[in-house]
Amino acid sequence: MTTLGIIGAGHIGSQVARAALSAGYDVVIANSRGPETLADLVAELGPKARAATAQEAGAAGDVVVVTVPLRALEEVPVEPLAGKIVLDTNNYYFERDGHIDALDAGETTTSQMLQEHLPTSKVVKAFNHIFSADITTDTAPAGATNRRALATSSDYPEAVDLVTRLYDEIGFDTVDVSPLSESWRVERDRPAYVVRQTADELRQNLAKANRLP
Repeated sequence: MTTLGIIGAGHIGSQVARAALSAGYDVVIANSRGPETLADLVAELGPKARAATAQEAGAAGDVVVVTVPLRALEEVPVEPLAGKIVLDTNNYYFERDGHIDALDAGETTTSQMLQEHLPTSKVVKAFNHIFSADITTDTAPAGATNRRALATSSDYPEAVDLVTRLYDEIGFDTVDVSPLSESWRVERDRPAYVVRQTADELRQNLAKANRLP
């Protein structure tokens, strides 16, 4: 991977862009309002970043991050992401997204919903259970004592491997909670959600999670 496409330029998307750039990647980032509205962000990010449409960011990325509100899931372009690993950062907030019966009943997960929307992509959960500011500030070199850990989850081992490598390059340990159907364990209101934890602590919090909070 040399180029990360990012669809969604909010708090998480912009912070993942900063982290990826610091690890040596190129970034192509998009939002729903058009590339021209990202001029200030791209100027801050520097010469290895550029703004684009969602279609262009999807096509340009060797790997793509989808970080849009759940209510906008159906607007994520399908064809440019075909065959690619797609990192899903989403969480379900019924106050924002409206109630979704299958999620309320614990019958699916947000990442499974994205996988259904992107049947030819390899969806992997990433960056959903960390405050955005911490993505660039709460990092540490590999092997450091008390290094923070993040979870990932996918039906594709190669996608888990990629996120594990990316987390490590950025400054986090990884705990695999695959398959994708288990990604609810790091969703909103679970013990592992937006708390600082080492790999061992994360495993303990994952084990304590209940399907319906």
